[in-house]
Amino acid sequence: MKEESNKNKHPVEQEKEPKDTQFNQSSRRDFLKKGAMGLAGLAGTAALGMPSGEARAQTPRSEKKRVAILFDSWNHMMPALAREMVRRNHDLVLGDARDEKLVKELRSLGAKVEVVPDTEDQTKPDTFQKLVEHAKDAFGGFDSACIRTGIHVNGSVLTAEGKDLDTVYDGNIRTVFNALRAVVPPLVAQKSGQVVINTSAGAMRPQPEVALYCATRAAANALIRATGLEAAPHGVTVNGTGTYGMAYPSFLHMVGADKDPAKRKEQEDLLPIRRLIEPEDAASFVATLIDGSATGMTAQFFPIDGGWSFM
Repeated sequence: MKEESNKNKHPVEQEKEPKDTQFNQSSRRDFLKKGAMGLAGLAGTAALGMPSGEARAQTPRSEKKRVAILFDSWNHMMPALAREMVRRNHDLVLGDARDEKLVKELRSLGAKVEVVPDTEDQTKPDTFQKLVEHAKDAFGGFDSACIRTGIHVNGSVLTAEGKDLDTVYDGNIRTVFNALRAVVPPLVAQKSGQVVINTSAGAMRPQPEVALYCATRAAANALIRATGLEAAPHGVTVNGTGTYGMAYPSFLHMVGADKDPAKRKEQEDLLPIRRLIEPEDAASFVATLIDGSATGMTAQFFPIDGGWSFM
Protein backbone atom coordinates (compact mmCIF):
# COMPACT_ATOMS: atom_id res chain seq x y z
CA MET A 1 0.00 0.00 0.00
CA LYS A 2 1.49 3.35 -1.01
CA GLU A 3 1.31 6.17 1.45
CA GLU A 4 2.55 9.74 1.61
CA SER A 5 3.09 11.87 4.67
CA ASN A 6 0.93 14.99 4.73
CA LYS A 7 3.26 17.82 5.70
CA ASN A 8 0.66 20.59 5.45
CA LYS A 9 -0.90 20.74 8.86
CA HIS A 10 -3.51 23.28 9.84
CA PRO A 11 -3.06 24.97 13.23
CA VAL A 12 -5.70 24.26 15.82
CA GLU A 13 -7.82 27.30 16.55
CA GLN A 14 -7.74 28.35 20.18
CA GLU A 15 -11.06 28.80 21.95
CA LYS A 16 -11.56 32.44 22.86
CA GLU A 17 -12.94 33.76 26.15
CA PRO A 18 -16.45 35.23 25.82
CA LYS A 19 -16.40 39.00 25.68
CA ASP A 20 -19.64 39.25 27.65
CA THR A 21 -18.39 38.80 31.24
CA GLN A 22 -21.89 38.95 32.71
CA PHE A 23 -23.03 36.11 30.46
CA ASN A 24 -19.94 34.13 31.32
CA GLN A 25 -20.50 34.52 35.06
CA SER A 26 -24.17 33.60 34.70
CA SER A 27 -23.25 30.47 32.78
CA ARG A 28 -20.85 29.47 35.53
CA ARG A 29 -23.53 30.01 38.18
CA ASP A 30 -25.93 27.82 36.22
CA PHE A 31 -23.23 25.17 35.89
CA LEU A 32 -22.55 25.18 39.64
CA LYS A 33 -26.28 25.11 40.40
CA LYS A 34 -26.78 22.10 38.16
CA GLY A 35 -23.77 20.43 39.74
CA ALA A 36 -25.25 20.90 43.21
CA MET A 37 -28.54 19.43 42.03
CA GLY A 38 -26.68 16.49 40.59
CA LEU A 39 -24.93 15.85 43.91
CA ALA A 40 -28.28 16.00 45.68
CA GLY A 41 -29.61 13.46 43.23
CA LEU A 42 -26.71 11.14 43.95
CA ALA A 43 -27.35 11.49 47.66
CA GLY A 44 -30.98 10.62 47.03
CA THR A 45 -30.15 7.47 45.15
CA ALA A 46 -27.81 6.45 47.95
CA ALA A 47 -30.60 6.96 50.48
CA LEU A 48 -32.82 4.71 48.39
CA GLY A 49 -30.15 2.03 48.35
CA MET A 50 -29.28 2.62 44.68
CA PRO A 51 -25.51 2.64 44.01
CA SER A 52 -23.97 5.66 42.36
CA GLY A 53 -21.82 5.33 39.24
CA GLU A 54 -18.67 5.26 41.36
CA ALA A 55 -20.13 2.69 43.72
CA ARG A 56 -21.14 0.48 40.79
CA ALA A 57 -17.63 0.72 39.39
CA GLN A 58 -16.24 -0.52 42.71
CA THR A 59 -18.61 -3.49 42.91
CA PRO A 60 -16.49 -6.67 42.70
CA ARG A 61 -16.87 -8.58 39.42
CA SER A 62 -17.60 -12.27 39.42
CA GLU A 63 -14.53 -14.45 39.75
CA LYS A 64 -15.96 -16.90 37.24
CA LYS A 65 -13.81 -16.99 34.15
CA ARG A 66 -15.23 -15.63 30.94
CA VAL A 67 -14.66 -17.31 27.58
CA ALA A 68 -13.35 -15.55 24.48
CA ILE A 69 -13.16 -16.80 20.91
CA LEU A 70 -10.08 -15.56 19.04
CA PHE A 71 -9.40 -16.17 15.37
CA ASP A 72 -6.10 -15.86 13.51
CA SER A 73 -4.41 -16.35 16.85
CA TRP A 74 -0.87 -16.75 15.53
CA ASN A 75 -0.34 -13.41 13.75
CA HIS A 76 -0.74 -9.63 13.94
CA MET A 77 -1.97 -8.44 17.37
CA MET A 78 -3.64 -11.74 18.15
CA PRO A 79 -0.88 -13.48 20.18
CA ALA A 80 -0.63 -10.36 22.36
CA LEU A 81 -4.42 -10.25 22.65
CA ALA A 82 -4.54 -13.90 23.70
CA ARG A 83 -2.05 -13.22 26.49
CA GLU A 84 -3.96 -10.12 27.56
CA MET A 85 -7.30 -11.95 27.69
CA VAL A 86 -5.75 -14.66 29.85
CA ARG A 87 -4.46 -11.96 32.20
CA ARG A 88 -8.02 -10.62 32.30
CA ASN A 89 -9.40 -13.91 33.57
CA HIS A 90 -10.52 -15.55 30.31
CA ASP A 91 -10.38 -19.04 28.92
CA LEU A 92 -9.90 -19.21 25.17
CA VAL A 93 -11.18 -20.90 22.06
CA LEU A 94 -8.61 -20.44 19.29
CA GLY A 95 -9.05 -20.72 15.55
CA ASP A 96 -6.20 -20.91 13.07
CA ALA A 97 -3.77 -21.54 15.94
CA ARG A 98 -0.48 -22.35 14.23
CA ASP A 99 1.84 -21.51 17.13
CA GLU A 100 2.05 -24.47 19.51
CA LYS A 101 4.49 -22.59 21.77
CA LEU A 102 1.92 -19.84 22.26
CA VAL A 103 -0.76 -22.37 23.20
CA LYS A 104 1.56 -23.95 25.78
CA GLU A 105 2.40 -20.52 27.15
CA LEU A 106 -1.26 -19.58 27.55
CA ARG A 107 -2.00 -22.82 29.36
CA SER A 108 0.98 -22.29 31.64
CA LEU A 109 -0.59 -18.98 32.64
CA GLY A 110 -3.59 -20.87 33.99
CA ALA A 111 -6.06 -20.65 31.11
CA LYS A 112 -8.03 -23.46 29.55
CA VAL A 113 -7.27 -23.22 25.86
CA GLU A 114 -9.28 -25.07 23.23
CA VAL A 115 -7.69 -25.24 19.78
CA VAL A 116 -10.18 -25.88 16.98
CA PRO A 117 -8.68 -27.71 13.98
CA ASP A 118 -9.44 -27.08 10.31
CA THR A 119 -10.25 -23.42 10.73
CA GLU A 120 -7.68 -21.84 8.43
CA ASP A 121 -10.05 -20.85 5.62
CA GLN A 122 -12.35 -18.09 6.83
CA THR A 123 -14.15 -17.86 3.48
CA LYS A 124 -15.91 -21.15 4.30
CA PRO A 125 -19.27 -20.57 5.99
CA ASP A 126 -18.69 -23.27 8.62
CA THR A 127 -15.24 -22.11 9.79
CA PHE A 128 -16.44 -19.70 12.46
CA GLN A 129 -19.40 -21.90 13.29
CA LYS A 130 -16.92 -24.58 14.34
CA LEU A 131 -15.49 -22.16 16.91
CA VAL A 132 -18.94 -21.41 18.31
CA GLU A 133 -19.88 -25.09 18.55
CA HIS A 134 -16.57 -25.92 20.19
CA ALA A 135 -17.09 -23.15 22.76
CA LYS A 136 -20.52 -24.58 23.58
CA ASP A 137 -19.15 -28.11 23.94
CA ALA A 138 -16.11 -27.16 26.02
CA PHE A 139 -17.44 -24.29 28.13
CA GLY A 140 -21.18 -24.16 27.66
CA GLY A 141 -20.88 -21.03 25.51
CA PHE A 142 -18.78 -17.91 25.19
CA ASP A 143 -18.85 -14.27 26.24
CA SER A 144 -16.92 -12.46 23.54
CA ALA A 145 -15.03 -12.82 20.29
CA CYS A 146 -12.34 -11.06 18.31
CA ILE A 147 -12.03 -12.15 14.69
CA ARG A 148 -9.24 -10.88 12.45
CA THR A 149 -10.40 -11.03 8.85
CA GLY A 150 -9.32 -10.26 5.33
CA ILE A 151 -6.63 -10.52 2.72
CA HIS A 152 -4.09 -7.90 1.73
CA VAL A 153 -3.92 -7.39 -2.04
CA ASN A 154 -3.28 -4.61 -4.51
CA GLY A 155 -5.92 -3.80 -7.08
CA SER A 156 -6.33 -0.73 -9.23
CA VAL A 157 -9.67 -0.12 -10.94
CA LEU A 158 -7.68 0.79 -14.06
CA THR A 159 -6.15 -2.66 -14.36
CA ALA A 160 -8.29 -5.02 -12.24
CA GLU A 161 -10.50 -7.72 -13.70
CA GLY A 162 -13.72 -9.18 -12.43
CA LYS A 163 -11.94 -12.16 -10.91
CA ASP A 164 -9.80 -9.77 -8.85
CA LEU A 165 -12.91 -8.19 -7.40
CA ASP A 166 -14.32 -11.63 -6.61
CA THR A 167 -11.15 -12.53 -4.71
CA VAL A 168 -11.12 -9.34 -2.66
CA TYR A 169 -14.86 -9.54 -2.04
CA ASP A 170 -14.56 -13.06 -0.68
CA GLY A 171 -11.54 -12.19 1.45
CA ASN A 172 -12.73 -8.91 2.92
CA ILE A 173 -16.54 -8.94 2.94
CA ARG A 174 -17.70 -12.53 2.85
CA THR A 175 -15.32 -13.39 5.69
CA VAL A 176 -16.80 -10.63 7.87
CA PHE A 177 -20.33 -11.78 7.03
CA ASN A 178 -19.41 -15.36 7.95
CA ALA A 179 -17.91 -14.23 11.25
CA LEU A 180 -20.85 -12.05 12.25
CA ARG A 181 -23.41 -14.71 11.32
CA ALA A 182 -21.62 -17.23 13.54
CA VAL A 183 -20.77 -15.28 16.69
CA VAL A 184 -23.49 -12.63 17.03
CA PRO A 185 -26.73 -14.70 17.13
CA PRO A 186 -25.67 -16.83 20.16
CA LEU A 187 -24.77 -13.67 22.10
CA VAL A 188 -28.04 -12.02 21.14
CA ALA A 189 -29.85 -15.13 22.39
CA GLN A 190 -28.12 -14.91 25.77
CA LYS A 191 -28.62 -11.13 25.93
CA SER A 192 -24.95 -10.29 26.55
CA GLY A 193 -21.56 -10.33 24.90
CA GLN A 194 -19.00 -8.33 22.98
CA VAL A 195 -17.62 -8.76 19.46
CA VAL A 196 -14.73 -7.07 17.67
CA ILE A 197 -14.01 -7.68 14.00
CA ASN A 198 -10.61 -6.46 12.88
CA THR A 199 -10.47 -5.08 9.33
CA SER A 200 -8.06 -2.32 8.33
CA ALA A 201 -7.37 1.36 8.86
CA GLY A 202 -7.11 1.51 5.06
CA ALA A 203 -10.90 1.63 5.01
CA MET A 204 -10.75 5.18 6.36
CA ARG A 205 -8.03 6.44 4.03
CA PRO A 206 -8.41 5.24 0.43
CA GLN A 207 -5.13 4.91 -1.39
CA PRO A 208 -4.17 4.73 -5.08
CA GLU A 209 -3.53 1.28 -6.55
CA VAL A 210 -5.36 -0.48 -3.68
CA ALA A 211 -8.87 0.66 -4.57
CA LEU A 212 -10.43 -2.79 -4.34
CA TYR A 213 -8.86 -3.42 -0.95
CA CYS A 214 -9.88 -0.09 0.57
CA ALA A 215 -13.39 -0.27 -0.87
CA THR A 216 -14.11 -3.76 0.43
CA ARG A 217 -12.67 -2.93 3.83
CA ALA A 218 -14.94 0.12 4.02
CA ALA A 219 -17.94 -2.01 3.05
CA ALA A 220 -17.03 -4.53 5.75
CA ASN A 221 -16.92 -1.75 8.34
CA ALA A 222 -20.41 -0.63 7.31
CA LEU A 223 -21.63 -4.21 7.76
CA ILE A 224 -20.05 -4.41 11.21
CA ARG A 225 -21.51 -1.12 12.37
CA ALA A 226 -24.99 -1.93 11.08
CA THR A 227 -24.85 -5.26 12.90
CA GLY A 228 -23.83 -3.40 16.04
CA LEU A 229 -26.99 -1.30 15.82
CA GLU A 230 -29.15 -4.41 15.41
CA ALA A 231 -27.52 -6.21 18.34
CA ALA A 232 -27.46 -3.22 20.71
CA PRO A 233 -31.00 -3.64 22.12
CA HIS A 234 -30.07 -7.20 23.10
CA GLY A 235 -27.13 -6.26 25.32
CA VAL A 236 -24.49 -7.12 22.72
CA THR A 237 -21.79 -4.77 21.46
CA VAL A 238 -20.26 -5.14 18.00
CA ASN A 239 -17.35 -2.96 16.96
CA GLY A 240 -14.68 -2.87 14.29
CA THR A 241 -10.98 -2.12 14.62
CA GLY A 242 -8.28 -1.71 12.03
CA THR A 243 -4.56 -1.19 12.20
CA TYR A 244 -1.84 0.30 10.09
CA GLY A 245 1.90 0.41 10.72
CA MET A 246 2.06 -2.38 13.29
CA ALA A 247 5.42 -3.91 14.12
CA TYR A 248 4.54 -7.56 13.69
CA PRO A 249 6.91 -9.92 11.85
CA SER A 250 5.17 -10.30 8.48
CA PHE A 251 4.61 -6.55 8.10
CA LEU A 252 8.21 -5.74 9.00
CA HIS A 253 9.41 -8.32 6.50
CA MET A 254 7.07 -7.07 3.78
CA VAL A 255 8.41 -3.50 3.98
CA GLY A 256 12.03 -4.57 4.56
CA ALA A 257 12.09 -3.10 8.06
CA ASP A 258 13.10 -6.33 9.75
CA LYS A 259 16.69 -6.05 8.52
CA ASP A 260 17.12 -2.41 7.48
CA PRO A 261 16.77 0.28 10.19
CA ALA A 262 16.39 2.93 7.49
CA LYS A 263 13.37 1.14 6.07
CA ARG A 264 11.81 1.01 9.52
CA LYS A 265 12.45 4.72 9.97
CA GLU A 266 10.64 5.38 6.68
CA GLN A 267 7.59 3.54 7.97
CA GLU A 268 7.72 5.26 11.34
CA ASP A 269 7.75 8.67 9.68
CA LEU A 270 4.42 7.88 8.00
CA LEU A 271 2.70 7.85 11.39
CA PRO A 272 2.10 11.07 13.38
CA ILE A 273 3.39 9.39 16.55
CA ARG A 274 6.66 8.67 14.68
CA ARG A 275 6.86 5.06 15.78
CA LEU A 276 5.25 1.82 14.71
CA ILE A 277 2.33 0.44 16.67
CA GLU A 278 3.30 -2.45 18.93
CA PRO A 279 0.97 -5.48 18.99
CA GLU A 280 0.55 -4.93 22.73
CA ASP A 281 -0.81 -1.42 22.03
CA ALA A 282 -3.63 -2.85 19.95
CA ALA A 283 -4.19 -5.83 22.22
CA SER A 284 -4.71 -3.68 25.29
CA PHE A 285 -7.30 -1.54 23.51
CA VAL A 286 -9.19 -4.42 21.92
CA ALA A 287 -9.19 -6.41 25.16
CA THR A 288 -11.08 -3.59 26.83
CA LEU A 289 -13.77 -3.83 24.15
CA ILE A 290 -14.33 -7.55 24.73
CA ASP A 291 -13.55 -8.23 28.40
CA GLY A 292 -16.96 -7.10 29.64
CA SER A 293 -15.75 -3.88 31.23
CA ALA A 294 -16.62 -1.40 28.47
CA THR A 295 -20.12 -2.15 27.23
CA GLY A 296 -21.18 1.38 26.30
CA MET A 297 -19.44 1.50 22.93
CA THR A 298 -20.98 -0.23 19.93
CA ALA A 299 -21.43 0.13 16.17
CA GLN A 300 -18.10 1.95 15.97
CA PHE A 301 -14.89 1.59 13.99
CA PHE A 302 -11.66 2.34 15.84
CA PRO A 303 -8.44 2.84 13.84
CA ILE A 304 -5.33 1.80 15.74
CA ASP A 305 -2.70 3.47 13.60
CA GLY A 306 -0.98 6.28 15.47
CA GLY A 307 -3.12 8.89 13.72
CA TRP A 308 -2.34 7.75 10.17
CA SER A 309 -6.02 7.62 9.17
CA PHE A 310 -6.48 11.32 9.86
CA MET A 311 -3.41 12.75 8.13
